[in-house]
Amino acid sequence: MNRALQWKLIAGFILVFIAGGMTGAFFGAVHARHLFFEFHHPGLMGVRMRDRLRTELKLTPEQVAKISPIIDKTAAQLAEIRKETGRRVHEIMIGAHREMAANLTEDQRLKLQEIEARHRHWGRPRGPRESTTPEASLTPQ
Repeated sequence: MNRALQWKLIAGFILVFIAGGMTGAFFGAVHARHLFFEFHHPGLMGVRMRDRLRTELKLTPEQVAKISPIIDKTAAQLAEIRKETGRRVHEIMIGAHREMAANLTEDQRLKLQEIEARHRHWGRPRGPRESTTPEASLTPQ
């Protein structure tokens, strides 16, 4: 085997390795997007629950029709629990930030306000939230 052929084989293996890595990254990103963004959409909880039960229990259309109101009621109750839990977590974090603000310098308070604003912005697409102004949330008590 001459030297030129050897280098061509090495280059070919490297290109195949890079192509495989890029393909894996693409499919991994698509799968992660599905898991983290689409799969956990709370509005689809009842639909997914109904589909999973229909498939796994091999329900007839009549059985699906009978259990649909139960699934809808359950999904609504779970959505309300999720909403209430989110509200409580938000209130606890705001209270913690208020308590912390008393022990921080003015620059640190401003940084904490930026962090709080970033978190509010991150959570905004998930639904309506009670907004608090950064000034009100970080005033020491």
